[in-house]
Amino acid sequence: MNQNIILNHQEIEFKIKRIAYQIYETFIDQNEIVLAGIIGNGLVFAEKIASELEKISDLKVLLCEIRIDKKNPQHEITTSIDKEIYQNKGLVLVDDVLNSGTTLIYGVKHFLDVPLVKFKTAVLVDRNHKKYPIKADFKGISLSTSLMEHVQVVFQHNNDYAYLE
Repeated sequence: MNQNIILNHQEIEFKIKRIAYQIYETFIDQNEIVLAGIIGNGLVFAEKIASELEKISDLKVLLCEIRIDKKNPQHEITTSIDKEIYQNKGLVLVDDVLNSGTTLIYGVKHFLDVPLVKFKTAVLVDRNHKKYPIKADFKGISLSTSLMEHVQVVFQHNNDYAYLE
């Protein structure tokens, strides 16, 4: 299949900066927030946002890895930090691509058991083909693609890119 680059490295860096500023603006009244990245590229994206947030704000950022089986999201979901740590804090659930919404909605469901001050979602690419009523509060780019097309994000040192195939 052909790869059509939809975001190059510099564009992804700009998107990360913009999302970091949006998150800072949303959580400016907080001292500490949690960026919960879905295992794989979601966590990498969360780490990049956290790095940018640390440059532009005095927010303390806690990173949390969400372990979810993307093929069977109804299986147990675990996190790298205990619930007590993110309880009563602002939290942003982060993934690289919002495709059908399945992974993100099960991730949201996991955090609904714990009281949070604010709860938002962030993705680099929003595909606009959702199976569930979920939206990204912060997104790098929205694409209206066919169901047969696949969006892939590649995070490599100084060569991040996203493509459509």
